[in-house]
Amino acid sequence: MKKILSVVLLGIGLAGSAHLATAAEADVADGRQLVELALAYEHGEGVPRDPERAAELYCDAVRSGSAEAMYNLGWMYANGRGVGRDDGYAATLFEMAMVKGHGGAEKARRLVGDYTGAVPECLKARSVEWAFSTRDGWDTQKYLASLPERKKRVVELVTMLAPRFSIEPRLALAIATTESNFDSNALSPKNAMGVMQLIPETASRFNVKDSFDPVENIKGGLAYLRWLLAYYRGNVALAVAGYNAGEGAVDRYRGVPPYKETQNYVKRILAFFPRTEHPFDARVVGASPALQALKVVSP
Repeated sequence: MKKILSVVLLGIGLAGSAHLATAAEADVADGRQLVELALAYEHGEGVPRDPERAAELYCDAVRSGSAEAMYNLGWMYANGRGVGRDDGYAATLFEMAMVKGHGGAEKARRLVGDYTGAVPECLKARSVEWAFSTRDGWDTQKYLASLPERKKRVVELVTMLAPRFSIEPRLALAIATTESNFDSNALSPKNAMGVMQLIPETASRFNVKDSFDPVENIKGGLAYLRWLLAYYRGNVALAVAGYNAGEGAVDRYRGVPPYKETQNYVKRILAFFPRTEHPFDARVVGASPALQALKVVSP
C-alpha cells in the first residue's frame, strides 16, 4: 500500500506545468503557510468564508507534501464542504496523510471506505489560471497565450512563491502585472527595478542583493507586501497604496494618498483583486500607529 501511495504522491508532484529554473524549484510553497491561509478561508477567520478557495489552497499544500492539508481536504470531501462529497477522494487523501504520519488520518480513513487511488481533479494538473481575477471580461487563457515564454515563467514563479509569504496569488499577480508586466529587466525613471519594481531602499530593507534576479526580486516584493498587510491589519487598499507610495505617505495622509498615480494604482489593483481584506500575520509587525485614524479614500 505504501508503495502505491508513493506513486500517487509522485504523480501529483509531477503533474504540474513545466519546471522553472533550479532556484525557483527550490522555493516551492511552504505547506504550513498554505494550510493557515486555507483554514482562514474555510472557517471565515479574518476573511469572508470561502470553502472553494480553501479547497484550492489545500490542494496546493498537498502538492508541497503537507499531511495536514491532505487530512483537512479529506474531511472537506468526506462532508461535502465547499466541494462535492466524494468518499473515494477522501479515502485517498486520508491514506496519503497516513503515509505521511498524520495521527488522526487512520481513524478518518476507516470512516470513508476502501482506498481506491481516486484523486481529485485539482491534484491532477496545476495551472496558474485559478490565480487570476475572474472579473467580467477577463480572458485568462487569451492573456496567458499573449505572453512570451519568459513572462509565462515569471507568472508561474509569482504564483508559486506567493503562498510562502501567505499572500493570495491573485493579489501578488495584480501587483506584478501593474508594476512591471512581469518584465524581469524593467527599470522605472525612479530607479524601481525588476518584476515587482523594488527601489534600492526597499531592496536593501528586505535583503535583496540583485533586483534583476526574478526570484530574489519577487521574494523581496512579497516580503514587503506581507509586511504592509500586517501593518495595515489586512486592509488591501491601504497595503497596496503603501506599496506604491510608501507607508509613510499613507500614514501621513491617513488613507490612500491624494496622488493621481497612487489613486489609479489602487483602483487597478482592486479591479484585479476585488477583495477589501486579506489574511495577515500580526507577528510580522505591529499595527500602524495611525491605524485608528486611517480611512480608505475611494480612488
